[in-house]
Amino acid sequence: MSNLLEISNLHAGVEGKEILKGLNLSIPEGEVHVIMGPNGSGKSTLANVIMGHPAYEVASGHIEFGGEDLLDLATDERARVGVFLSFQSPTALPGISLLQLLRKATTMVLGDEAPDTAMEMMTEVNEARELTGLPEHLLTRSANDGFSGGEKKKGEIIQMAMLKPKLVILDEIDSGLDIDAVKAVSRGINALREQGRSFLIITHYQRILNYVKPDRVHVVSDGQIIRSGDHTLAHELEEVGYEQVEVAR
Repeated sequence: MSNLLEISNLHAGVEGKEILKGLNLSIPEGEVHVIMGPNGSGKSTLANVIMGHPAYEVASGHIEFGGEDLLDLATDERARVGVFLSFQSPTALPGISLLQLLRKATTMVLGDEAPDTAMEMMTEVNEARELTGLPEHLLTRSANDGFSGGEKKKGEIIQMAMLKPKLVILDEIDSGLDIDAVKAVSRGINALREQGRSFLIITHYQRILNYVKPDRVHVVSDGQIIRSGDHTLAHELEEVGYEQVEVAR
């Protein structure tokens, strides 16, 4: 199986501070990988650097996506080649409904592959909405404006389903969610996984992994991956904590 994402000796940071210090990571096509680690270890920085957030600077290293140099592409171009990032705290967009956001994003990212008609668009939107259990009336509400934490994250999963990315990066998608919302989000993840999508899930907790079984789990500390293993590594972290893993490094 070929690697969809290949990160080699990545050094990057923000505002002159180095955060990623020679990080290496490979994600094959169709696999689910999980990044875990303490606060400040570089998890969210990695997500933002892959997506091309302009505030983050890459000092050296390589990121290849489908054999293409991702660092040569602007953020919108990365979305068009199939990279999707779900944010920790999705921004409220007063005056722009969730449905309008979905229509615009789908058209911009998928181009000619976007649904041809409004009816086709609504069919796909409702299929994605029903997968997450998001109430229908929220489609016409301003996106994320007054939404609960679970509703915001369900909206992110709907966007993910509509944009059909090759690589989905979920940055703490389970943060602040109750158990029903975690299950709903997990259904969306598993549905796209069955379509052959690859995932990079960033999380502090093992909880979401009760419903999404990863192929690999990686522990990040001080800007590097210090240990990798199968799904049982997440259970070990839950029992012993990050400090014990770092000590045993």
